[in-house]
Amino acid sequence: MSLQRPIDPDPYSLLPEVPAFTLTSKDVAADEPLDLAHVYSGMGAGGGNRSPQLSWEGFPAGTQSFVVTCFDPDAPIPGGFWHWTLVDVPAAVTELATDAGSATGAGLPTGAFQVPNDLGERAYAGAAPPPGDRPHRYLFAVLALDVPTLGVNDQVTPAVVNFTALGHVLGRAVLSTTYAH
Repeated sequence: MSLQRPIDPDPYSLLPEVPAFTLTSKDVAADEPLDLAHVYSGMGAGGGNRSPQLSWEGFPAGTQSFVVTCFDPDAPIPGGFWHWTLVDVPAAVTELATDAGSATGAGLPTGAFQVPNDLGERAYAGAAPPPGDRPHRYLFAVLALDVPTLGVNDQVTPAVVNFTALGHVLGRAVLSTTYAH
């Protein structure tokens, strides 16, 4: 069985168009492979499982909070794979330190919380594509929202967060990285 599949379009291009703003990182570069520090520690991947440093600017006026995510649209399953979802990041916060997505939550801004990723962990889960598969894209995204809190709790799925956010998104910033092993 071959895991080789055609590359799907950018999943964010399928959503309603909103203004873009800038997302950067001191730890990862656009369209470049992730360092082992940001790869999953389990399932044979052997990485450090640390979320990268992220910072953003140029988001729309009226932004009241942010949602931060990491999504792999190339996972060999129909709906992709959610690696991280951080909700209710206050509008005054424009940077997350390296490893902010740890399971302890110690690096999270006050009021923000993580929902379970597709491994069921309330934390960042680093890249872990199947061995031999083509490079996967890991899309780090920041959504600027028009509400101070999204009104969900830490029990919902990333899909529920993104669906709930849909009508509140003022702008979106995406940083696409890759990884294969």
